[in-house]
Amino acid sequence: MTSRRDFIQTMGLGAVALPTGLASAPAHLFAPGPQNDEPVSTAVTIGALAARFDDVDPREAARDEDFWYVVQKAYRQSPHFINLESGYYSPSPIEVMEAQIANIRAINETPSFYMRRKQFQDQADVKKAFGEFAGADPSEFVICRNTTEALNTVIHGIEMAPGDEALMCDREYGSMLEAWNQRAARTGITLKIIQLPLVPESQDEIVRIYERAVTPKTKVLHVSHMIYLTGQVLPVRAIADMAHARGLEVIVDAAHSFAHLEWKLPDLGADYLGSSLHKWLGAPLGSGLLYVRRDKIARLWPLLGDSRFASDDIAKLEHIGTHPRSTDLAIISAVRFHEAIGSKRKEERLRYLKNYWASKAAEIPGVTINTPMQDEMSCAIANVIVRGMTPGELVDRLWDEHRIFTVAVEQGARIAPNLWTRLEHLDALVDAIRGMA
Repeated sequence: MTSRRDFIQTMGLGAVALPTGLASAPAHLFAPGPQNDEPVSTAVTIGALAARFDDVDPREAARDEDFWYVVQKAYRQSPHFINLESGYYSPSPIEVMEAQIANIRAINETPSFYMRRKQFQDQADVKKAFGEFAGADPSEFVICRNTTEALNTVIHGIEMAPGDEALMCDREYGSMLEAWNQRAARTGITLKIIQLPLVPESQDEIVRIYERAVTPKTKVLHVSHMIYLTGQVLPVRAIADMAHARGLEVIVDAAHSFAHLEWKLPDLGADYLGSSLHKWLGAPLGSGLLYVRRDKIARLWPLLGDSRFASDDIAKLEHIGTHPRSTDLAIISAVRFHEAIGSKRKEERLRYLKNYWASKAAEIPGVTINTPMQDEMSCAIANVIVRGMTPGELVDRLWDEHRIFTVAVEQGARIAPNLWTRLEHLDALVDAIRGMA
């Protein structure tokens, strides 16, 4: 039987140290991990290895630990704790981080010259390449800083009259609910907040809940593709089709689903969509996306005024002042890395990691998984709670006793593994939960 080390050497990656367990956490958790001469996997390396899966079911490829070990080598993560909170911010692969640093240096050497003479063509090139990846024309999207900025632009810029109603569920991201509350207080629109089941019987049940909530006053429907609290995937395309049939506009929060699930921008049927590219795409921190369907651009007011552009030009939405282009330029490195793995293979690996630990934890008496386990309803993120413990107590004990880092939300502990996550890390999570339960 071929060992992992033999496999790595056969693939031309040289001698690579095998994974080790979590070291005892030192007092200073920000101390760097050990540095050595181990090779770092790149998009080129991973793409060459991934080619052998071209005729393999992505679900089977998701279980090939030799391949995913090579992918793990593309990241540098602290060895002092187990990071299972990649939902807030997913660190970039090393080569993406290095690309960003190189961009910073290059721009810093030609500062104002670059910003006045070169940044605009570079940004156009980034948008062209990103548009090919995301399935949208550059005239329909802008690169921004995060989902919150993108969707605030829409929430405060969409035309609504006093008394018009915006429909959304109570598990939308807090900053988005805050933005809607501000809009309602300022302009007299009304909000209708509905509740969704944590674990629905089917996706059709979700569509029916939204459909029953629509009233003659409803003008806008705001919906998350993946609910950030539990990882529940909503049937956004079916919801959008229902809403459009009733004359509503649809805003989609895709913060957690872009480059997590396999889809292109037109696939969801959104009129407006926002996402954070520093989450599951692994682009640098502070990179986001705002998509506006072409026929909606003219009616959307920009967040910051800019009279240089026509009302139907997407560029009117890009003005946020001086912007760090070094971040934007590195997005393409993140795209290359993502494509080297393959969108569907990545999705299935992320789903496999969730199923690996959640299926075991669900069998422990006193443990509840607050996320539907069907493939179409979830992927990497899941939510867990232990009977008799608050979410905060659970998360604190995972950290204090086991050096497992995650986040407490209303329903429980949100567990968000990613491509660098090893199965032994998830075993440690399950053992910790079992001990507490």
